[in-house]
Amino acid sequence: MAKLNPALRDFWRRRARIRVLYGGRSSSKSWDAAGMVTYMASKARIRVLCTRQFQNKIEESVYTLLKIQIERLGLQDKFEILNNKITCLETGSEFLFYGLWRSIDEVKSLEGIDILWIEEAHNLTEEQWKILEPTIRKEGSQIWIIFNPRLATDFVYKRFVRNPPPDAVVRKINYDENPFLSETMRKVIEAAKAEDEEEYRHVYLGEPKDDDDMAVFKRSHLMTAIDAHKTLGIEIAGARSLGFDVADAGDDSCAMVESHGPLTSWARLWKAKEDELLKSCALVWKTARDRDDDIIYDAIGVGASAGAKFNELNAEHGKRIAHSKFLAGGAVFKPDQLYPGTKVKNRDYFANIKAQAWWMTADRVRNTFAAVKDGRTFDPSDLLFLDSSMPYLDEMIEELCIPKRDFDSAGRVKVESKKDLAKRDIASPNLADAFIMAHAGPMLRARSFFG
Repeated sequence: MAKLNPALRDFWRRRARIRVLYGGRSSSKSWDAAGMVTYMASKARIRVLCTRQFQNKIEESVYTLLKIQIERLGLQDKFEILNNKITCLETGSEFLFYGLWRSIDEVKSLEGIDILWIEEAHNLTEEQWKILEPTIRKEGSQIWIIFNPRLATDFVYKRFVRNPPPDAVVRKINYDENPFLSETMRKVIEAAKAEDEEEYRHVYLGEPKDDDDMAVFKRSHLMTAIDAHKTLGIEIAGARSLGFDVADAGDDSCAMVESHGPLTSWARLWKAKEDELLKSCALVWKTARDRDDDIIYDAIGVGASAGAKFNELNAEHGKRIAHSKFLAGGAVFKPDQLYPGTKVKNRDYFANIKAQAWWMTADRVRNTFAAVKDGRTFDPSDLLFLDSSMPYLDEMIEELCIPKRDFDSAGRVKVESKKDLAKRDIASPNLADAFIMAHAGPMLRARSFFG
């Protein structure tokens, strides 16, 4: 079709269940999808479900794009454009428009969908995908995923760009492949490039950002911390701790992360039901014994009785493995001490010890970044390193980059809660929590106890 982007001809012609089209702005992604699906609807009867995450009114959907393409293709007489639906009078094709956030249950009940078009799909959550994928079950049906990348940690980028399913065709396209780009827009893009190269690459070249400015940890800092002890020539020494995040009810997992002084050296993740806590505690205790670690464990909810089990194991085996509770909502450590770099006391800066532990650990990662990138000098105890050979390193980094800063009613710093993460359809960050506990030793070791 002459009025579609010829650069995408092969993309549309290839057989695929899932079509992923991503890249920067002004690249013709959505424009081309609207033209292609309009053409298809004019030739055969299809049912198209057009979705985006938030849609308070029809104008916020691809409805307007479809109207424009119907006119460009000279198909006005074939389509009836209603206030909430578009239909083809000749073929019986229809376009439906839904916002996923408010209408996911309605979408789940729809039948006979030939094409699911997810626009601005960077907002798509894993939980929504688990609902949508089996909903589009008609033989020969397709799912179109179209978006401008936002963060490298976003579900849709990880799932469909970094690790696409075998039945997907994935294509990146930017403005330099758009033959319809106006000269005015080209000048705007060139000006953006001259003003801020990094932002230009994100907005117009579709490069995802590593860092979410609202997140406690920056991905770029964590990536720099990988094997940074070798880069800086620092000999690893210090206490050894095993952070143990206990699985909550449901589909949650248990996690262990080990620290050796400033080095994060090892991790393990496993499924465990609530009634399997004793078995999990035995696994953690044995690991701590074999690796010469003490244990710092999540003592909220299901984990409240873990300490008693560790005491039993100490008595049974005659081995004194130190174990410390981590009570996320507990009082801060050294409440009257000033938080470094401020004139504010810890008790007035942090809402609880969880926030303090996340912040102070993030500070150490930030120091490591400054030491590697800027040559600044720090005491090794104020740095933090990640061993490149440790299991679950990628998963742990992904989890650490997710929780965002928050504040309580007194303006004190908090970390986004598991309940708030669940609202974003994000599972409990088990490895991240275990990592924080492993490095919270200096705050908790004075409270250690033995059986």
